[in-house]
Amino acid sequence: MKKVITYGSFDLFHEGHYQLLKRARELGDYLIVGVTTEHYDEYRGKLNVMDSLMERIDNVKKTGFADEIIIEDHIGQKLEDVQKYQVDVFTVGSDWTGTFDWLKDYCEVVYLERTKNVSSTMLRAKKYKILNLGVIGTGRIARRFYPETKYVSGVNVKGVYNPHLQSASDYQEMFGLEFGTDNIEKFWEQIDAVYIASPHETHVSYMEQALQMGKHVLCEKPMALSEREAKDLYALAAKKECVLMEAVKTAYCPGFQQLLGIARSGVIGAIRDVEAAFTKLETAGSRELTDLDFGGSFLELASYPLLAIFKLLGTDYEDLRFEAIRDENGIDLYTKAYFRYKNSLATAKTGLGVKSEGELLISGTKGYIFVPAPWWKTQEIEVRFEKQEQNEKFFYKFLGEGLRYEISDFVAAVNGNEKKEHKLRAEESVAMARVMEAWRNV
Repeated sequence: MKKVITYGSFDLFHEGHYQLLKRARELGDYLIVGVTTEHYDEYRGKLNVMDSLMERIDNVKKTGFADEIIIEDHIGQKLEDVQKYQVDVFTVGSDWTGTFDWLKDYCEVVYLERTKNVSSTMLRAKKYKILNLGVIGTGRIARRFYPETKYVSGVNVKGVYNPHLQSASDYQEMFGLEFGTDNIEKFWEQIDAVYIASPHETHVSYMEQALQMGKHVLCEKPMALSEREAKDLYALAAKKECVLMEAVKTAYCPGFQQLLGIARSGVIGAIRDVEAAFTKLETAGSRELTDLDFGGSFLELASYPLLAIFKLLGTDYEDLRFEAIRDENGIDLYTKAYFRYKNSLATAKTGLGVKSEGELLISGTKGYIFVPAPWWKTQEIEVRFEKQEQNEKFFYKFLGEGLRYEISDFVAAVNGNEKKEHKLRAEESVAMARVMEAWRNV
């Protein structure tokens, strides 16, 4: 008897799951299906699982393909199961290609081609349908975005748009999407929501089009470059009853949320100063260092320091000024934005041509909080006091590129969960756009 084993969450059971189990069953005589627990899904970074474990097991059982169903609840179990059940073939979807090659020492490993259209559920009507997402833009962040979506339940990246068809086709082929197009009208027709990762200056136009078409929007930072544009976009989203979110990934990460809780708890007293830095050395000739209108360190990186400042001190600053070191072409290589509040100060520091320590420092009347670089991934926090023996460190997980957190919250918001809106409020995105506008007017 040839035994086959496969694993998955099988949440919101759909055509893709059905086809994977069908093809897995065809690889042998006896199919074992491992269904992951909620706890293990969370541990391995799978977010937003909606169905209970028993519902997911029942859905697998109803297909009739599984001869045996087991529970996966800990790391390392796959090898244990291969040996325990004397498995001949281990198989998973092609989006995991290469990940489990190490099991070839114990059995055959087969990666099954993923089903591209998973827009409808198979077994029954669901409260939450699968969100068919389209991507606009095919650059670095867009290429990091797609792999993160496989860790979020309830979302399917269906296709991609780029005005340059070859770029869209390359992205489509890279990730096995259903379509890639340079026709924006056809793009809107095939999706429910959009992730915008195009150049800064195109964001507003694409968002307006999407919202007018009734599409939910997750847009890369900076979402807008003027206060008026940002306010108008949120007003349009409300009118069309659509979700509009700015993709500043740090805002949605667990460690950063914990940091805000610690800082606001009063443990360091009243917050009197916030210093947030984000610098990286960019390659000469890159868009960031050559685009005189939309390049430079502040437009590229300031969203992160501004996020920390506005979440900790609010958006009602009394004064703002800038100082910058510029390249010969006028691009800012290193910029500091200074904020004065009624009872506190803040500094946002960015650099593309100057490298500095990328820390976050929150100073209070009883102590201070130090978050080492890269603080925007918030994996370590130290609360420090006058008496060093009172210092305390905290550690948090930051999984993958961190984009899965914003994707998860976006899907939850589309499904009507408004409890997470506090992570990045509309007025905070509007305030960021106001600062971007002030910088461009310097």
